[in-house]
Amino acid sequence: MNEEVLSANEELQSTNEELETAKEELQSTNEELTTLNEEMQNRNAELSSVNSDLLNLLDTVDLPVVMVSMDLRIRRFTPPAQKLLNLQPSDVGRRLGEIRTNLDLEDIEAVVRETIDGMCPQEREVRERDGAWYALRVRPYKTWDSKISGAVISLQDIDTLKRRLEQTREYADRLIENSQGCILLLDDKLRITAANRAFYRTFGVLAHDTEGCRIYDLGNGQWNVEDLRNLLEGIVPRNAQVSDYEVRHNFPNLGARTMLLNARRVELQPGLPFILLAIEDVSERSREGAA
Repeated sequence: MNEEVLSANEELQSTNEELETAKEELQSTNEELTTLNEEMQNRNAELSSVNSDLLNLLDTVDLPVVMVSMDLRIRRFTPPAQKLLNLQPSDVGRRLGEIRTNLDLEDIEAVVRETIDGMCPQEREVRERDGAWYALRVRPYKTWDSKISGAVISLQDIDTLKRRLEQTREYADRLIENSQGCILLLDDKLRITAANRAFYRTFGVLAHDTEGCRIYDLGNGQWNVEDLRNLLEGIVPRNAQVSDYEVRHNFPNLGARTMLLNARRVELQPGLPFILLAIEDVSERSREGAA
């Protein structure tokens, strides 16, 4: 019995040692959980602070901004977006295509989907149903690790700028049309987009034979001069100018003439460059100078 008691005592001591070891492990685990809990509390405080900053930023920004998820469901929006896009707080979680906006844009979901799939920003001009113009910009929504997680839609009021541009263009068109000199408007590919009445009258050509045609294909190739082409091709990319370039040629319906060309870059709309080319007949002046 004494031996059994001794054996039992040894087992109890061994069990006590195991319990002590387990207690130490539990204390270590408890310390780790305490540290992890503190980290989670700190992280939660940081997230709350960031969320508060984001809410205050969205409330302060005076632009209509809408954030959508990958499945085109509304996540957040700024107060100015409510009126323009007919949004309510209860619309969070709804698909963008289910919202009937005040914009004259039926394919907004397609534009946003193209931005997300192609990871490429989109920009276009849209009009409110009452006539105001906005610049619609759609950009991919990127997470902190540069993954695409939706899109951000913003709108900027460009109505005043748009109307001023239209007035400026209308004024420029009137000046060009009523000018006594021959004026051509070329795009960056040297295609004729417009010509004034003086040009058609002087060279005896028709609008449908001129507009859309490259300048060096006109007539019998009177403008197909390599030096002139090089000069004109450098106007848009380098913002260069052509000053008093002289062309001597036997023009159809005119005969031998001396023309003086001046050209420069103009932008009737931002980001849409053209070349304004003025042609002056200086034949009489040249003859007088030669005499």
